[in-house]
Amino acid sequence: MIGRAAGRPVFVLFGSSIVQYSFSNGGWGATLADIYARKADIVLRGYIGWNSRRALQVIDKVFPKDSAVQPSLVIVYFGGNDSIAAHPSGLGPHVPLEEYINNMKKIAEHLKSLSDKTRVIFLSCPPLNEETLRKSTSTALSEIVRTNETCRLYSEACISVCKEMDLKCVDLWNAIQKRDDWATACFTDGLHLSEEGSNLVVEEILRVLKDDAAEWGLHWKAMPTEFDEDSPYDLVASSGQSTINPSQWTFHRKIQWD
Repeated sequence: MIGRAAGRPVFVLFGSSIVQYSFSNGGWGATLADIYARKADIVLRGYIGWNSRRALQVIDKVFPKDSAVQPSLVIVYFGGNDSIAAHPSGLGPHVPLEEYINNMKKIAEHLKSLSDKTRVIFLSCPPLNEETLRKSTSTALSEIVRTNETCRLYSEACISVCKEMDLKCVDLWNAIQKRDDWATACFTDGLHLSEEGSNLVVEEILRVLKDDAAEWGLHWKAMPTEFDEDSPYDLVASSGQSTINPSQWTFHRKIQWD
């Protein structure tokens, strides 16, 4: 069940390792948590190895329809693990493309049913650096076959689902490849996003939220700042006669996000 402090919106990140690892240093989840530190709670509900099948197994627990408080925003990423080639044993994360499409529709339907005020953004499958990924994969694992071609197919499928269901979608496949050096700069291991890659994700998410700020009201600059009133307990100004309110300070950020 997703809880929150009184009056604070909740943003839930739901997906696989690209979501879980985004809470590491320089990850896009960590960056969103900083941007929204005094605006909303950023909650992790996405874990390494998950695919769209696993999502449907747990979605009622993660997003119960009878919860007294529903998330204001859910950012969903599945597709990278689904697109892994099928293992001969039948085990593993592979999900056939048509099933993936149906699963994503079911996920979207569930999330849209939570509340009239719950907004949803899907992230499509990003590209990968196949050569680097082959070198970085653990020998403890059976052979994992990932290709850019299958990533493209699952990305396009996700985008099509969003168009059909009138959902917002961040096209990571194309957004990341806007950088000439994307194959080396945007990943830590050929698959998971580096700080540079994560910054592209943040930029795209904020673009969606800014474009829909009038309707959604979820862009960080459009949201009220928590506990932003002046206080005699703030740091004392150089005059020694007053304090300086730090509630709007953003100078600590490497990027001054729009």
